[in-house]
Amino acid sequence: MKNVSPFLLFPFTLILLLFTSCASKGPKTYDPRQVAFQAEYNPLYDGQLYPSLILGLNQSVNSELRTPNSELFNIELTSPTDNAVLRVVIDSSALNYVTIIQEILPRRGETYRFQPSVKWKYDILRALRTPGAVDLTFTCYINDEEVDIKNLHLAYRSVSECPLSLVSQGRTCDFRWLFAAYVNEDHPQIEQILTDIMQQGTVTRLTGYQTGGAQAVRNQVFAVWYYALDHGITYSSITCTSNPSPRANVQHIRFLDEVLASRQANCVDACVFFASILRKLGLKPVIFVEPCHAYLGYYTDRNRKQLALLETTITSWVNFPDLERSLDADGRLPDAQWQKVKKYLGEKEIEQYEQGSLSFEQIKLAVARSLFDKASEYDRETYEANREHFADTASITYQQLDIEILRRQVQPIK
Repeated sequence: MKNVSPFLLFPFTLILLLFTSCASKGPKTYDPRQVAFQAEYNPLYDGQLYPSLILGLNQSVNSELRTPNSELFNIELTSPTDNAVLRVVIDSSALNYVTIIQEILPRRGETYRFQPSVKWKYDILRALRTPGAVDLTFTCYINDEEVDIKNLHLAYRSVSECPLSLVSQGRTCDFRWLFAAYVNEDHPQIEQILTDIMQQGTVTRLTGYQTGGAQAVRNQVFAVWYYALDHGITYSSITCTSNPSPRANVQHIRFLDEVLASRQANCVDACVFFASILRKLGLKPVIFVEPCHAYLGYYTDRNRKQLALLETTITSWVNFPDLERSLDADGRLPDAQWQKVKKYLGEKEIEQYEQGSLSFEQIKLAVARSLFDKASEYDRETYEANREHFADTASITYQQLDIEILRRQVQPIK
């Protein structure tokens, strides 16, 4: 018997495979035009995917926040038959796991809409520090038959990028409540911060509201204040991002560890930094948002009756590490540095230092207390003038972000 070359059999084999493949699938039962399957990314976000939003709301069940239409994806289709079994599969990508949505569509000809919850890769989202792009594929099945496929191309943002407001159809949607996601009382570095605070000797114990009343609370906040001064945390106005959306007002926010590493913070960064530590102490911080500025508040009593304020950017008025590096061999400040510092001291303290009876450490403590007093009063006038606006829950320009209340909906970005 003659051997037949496998190359001669190849065209026949290919035709057989194609025929078998086509025969196995058979004719389509459902017309994609009739089903009219649509998968859409919420137009509010203008094609931009915000990890901060996903992570902040990942445990929110019944949102009470003012942002309407907060679901990211919308699915719409018309049922081709009574009691059709719908299955939508969202393929895995760099940012999500395979996600399957299954529903019964009771009535033929009825249009149904769903907002699927995607199974995100949260660890990946937390690690995103630069923008990029991702493609998501939605496949629609009716009664186990593949009907249609839709692809969405999205631009994802850095997790540090926080949307402040987004404009859609002439309406501004506010997102400043998302500042609460950057307040992280569970940050692992806070334990070391509290240890350092106890070692600096500015307070004998950290007990929140448990003992000592309002003055004990202020003492604890001052201890955190002194820590920030002693670590040279200074003001930096960096807020811009590369977000291309003309409808988005966004801001870059530093996390607590980034503030510590860079020794820099803008008004929001500093509020988030202080609020994270105060929350760990069991205190109740509030972030007040005004046009182009934010400052911190905190309740001095457990029942939230008495509110104190703190202008956190004042930590940049004096840089303790720079002062320490400038000391001469006798531990004294050069005249130029001394002139910068003495304006924050009383006459008695100035006299004691010039007579050599006040150490540099004592100077630091006195300056820190003076700046703390200034920071506590700095925003009082503007706060009193705008209390009515802060109390207006419909206001976007002036907002009072109570972190304890927002925790019911917004979780920290770990």
